[in-house]
Parts: sequence; structure tokens; C-alpha cells
Amino acid sequence: MNETRRVLIAADKFKGSLTAVQVAERVTAGLRRVVPDLTVEALPVADGGDGTVDAAVAAGFERREVRVAGPLGEEVTAAFALRDGTAVVEMAEASGLQRLPAGVFAPLTASTYGSGELLRAALDAGARTIVFGVGGSATTDGGAGMLSALGARFLTEEGDPVSPGGGGLADLARADLSGLDPRLSSVELVLASDVDNPLTGPKGAPAVYGPQKGATPDDVETLDAALAHFAKVLEAEAGPRAAQYAASPGAGAAGGIGYGALLLGARFRPGIEVMLDVLGFAPALERASLVITGEGSLDEQTLHGKAPAGVAAAARAAGRQVVAVCGRLALPTEALLRAGIAQAYPLTSVEPDVARCIADAGPILERVAARIAEDHLN
Repeated sequence: MNETRRVLIAADKFKGSLTAVQVAERVTAGLRRVVPDLTVEALPVADGGDGTVDAAVAAGFERREVRVAGPLGEEVTAAFALRDGTAVVEMAEASGLQRLPAGVFAPLTASTYGSGELLRAALDAGARTIVFGVGGSATTDGGAGMLSALGARFLTEEGDPVSPGGGGLADLARADLSGLDPRLSSVELVLASDVDNPLTGPKGAPAVYGPQKGATPDDVETLDAALAHFAKVLEAEAGPRAAQYAASPGAGAAGGIGYGALLLGARFRPGIEVMLDVLGFAPALERASLVITGEGSLDEQTLHGKAPAGVAAAARAAGRQVVAVCGRLALPTEALLRAGIAQAYPLTSVEPDVARCIADAGPILERVAARIAEDHLN
């Protein structure tokens, strides 16, 4: 073996089985079974969805906790990450599906208010740059709740605040953005997402993602009309840009919270690109000769902005070899090669029983990593 071999593990979580940090730990242990003195650097990654704050903390950011409103208005403890004036805020921490009780969905009434409170906490902590990772939301309110928490007012014909959630926006008569937190104008806000959907229409937030949040076909129709009305009322308040933002890529991210972020002046960037910058991936890549990436399921979605595709693209550009670990592999070899992944190692390659792969993902991943070491490091 070439003694200068150095491995960089830059994998996302195996959803429901292992966090990104645990994936890195298990892969490291498996590699060192075969090459005990191997130099390994772990950089857990995320694409802006759930697990983004944890990835930042693993990279050396400070974890900050704050009490905010959950999607149904109940108080929850949510975290953001902070380092050197940069905050990483994950909307799912406050307004994610995981914040709902098991089996409970609230497609019409779930609110992003707590996500706005998280952004405000980041401002209070002195953040000058905020990376706002969006994904995994329980909400379809166009970011109205978030904007309310930051000082906007959304009123009915009678002058009362509209009800929380996307459904309440049908009663919106007037929007007032004059009370928005003035600190927002002097902070760099980056909207980090792996989806580029517009706010409404056949590819909009309600139609594409509403059913995942419990929305019936009737609910989808209601929400789509309510969000279109929301954008129309905001056009009267904020001018033509409100309509432009509604049609912009990323506006439909996380139930339309992308739209609210764009109204705040956010710049939309693919989530994994932003996170690789923030986490210090480029210098770690320079030090590596082999990169191991991965996520729970390597499938068609992986190729559209998910973490392994972003890692592989950056590594290929730097001339580094990439292999991937996963729970389930649903991509042909040609697709992997086009993405810059030389070979994929699913858990099912050493344990055909899928139920066992999920239940015992850690030990099985160690065995998979040992196989990678035998194939690539000996």
C-alpha cells in the first residue's frame, strides 16, 4: 500500500438508521480493521435538510439552543450552529415533520413561525452570514409564519392576523412588511436547498410536496390557490419582485419557505454546494487521496443535488477517486460513473436481508468499509 494514502469520509446520514457522524465513525472503524494505521479525516455532510446543523457542529461550529414555536405552535427546543459570524440555521429544527406527533399531519395549519424565531436568534447571536437550510418541512405556508416572527404582518379584511398555516392565507387582505427586523438588510442570507421548484403550479410546493405532509388532493388545491393569493397580495405591498420570486427556482422549497426567504433578500444556492463551502471541504479534499461518500439510498434523487452527488462532483474536479457507501443501491453502474462515483458498496452486498441492514446498520457498515479497504487501500 502507498503509505501516503489518506481517506476523507464525506457522507450524509442513513435516514432512520445512522447519523452522518455515526456513518463516519463506522466507516473509519471498518477501514482500520484492514489498515490499522490509516489516516482518516471525517467531514460529515448535509444538503440543507435535516442533519445540517449536526454536520456543522461536527465540523467545529458551536451548537446554540433556543426555545421556539413548533409547527403546531407548541414550544420546542431547536438548535442552530455558529462560528466566526456565520450561522447555520435548519428550518426542520423548528418546523420539520419530525416535530409533529407520530401519525399527525397538519398540511393546512402547520406554521413556519418557529423558523423565523430561529433566524432572529441567529441575528441576536451576531451572525453576519446566515446559511438557511430548508427541507423536511411539515409546512406549506409560503414562509408567512417565518416572516411574521421577523416582524411582518398579514391581516384579514377585518384587520385581524390571518390564521397560521397555508390554509389561512386564503383570508389574507393586506400585507405589511414595514416592521421586518432591520438587521436583515445588513446580513448575507443564503437559501440552501436541494430543490428548485417554484412556489405554485404543477411543479409548485403544494402539488409536489404537499402529499408528503398529509395533504389530500383537495388540500393541495386549497394550498396552491392560497399561496398564489399570498404572492398576489405581496405584489401590492412589495412590487413586481414578489411575483418574480414566486416563479424563481427554490421558491417552492420546504413548503414555500424559500419564497419567504427570497423576499428577505436571500440568495438561492444548491444546499450541498453551500455546505461544502461552509464545512471546509476544499482543503480537506486537497489532503485526501480517496473520498468515501454516501447516504441511505443511492437512487435517482441522489443525482439531483443530494450530498453524495455534490461531493463526487467536487472530488472528480480535483482528480480524486470516489467510492460510496449506502443502505440501498438503485442506480446502474453507468449512472454512478457519470456522477463521478467509481464504485458503490451497499449494505445489502454483505447482508441481503434488508430488515437486518436497517436494524444493524452500524456493524454491517463496518464490514462494508473493510471491503473498501481491501479493494482500494491494499
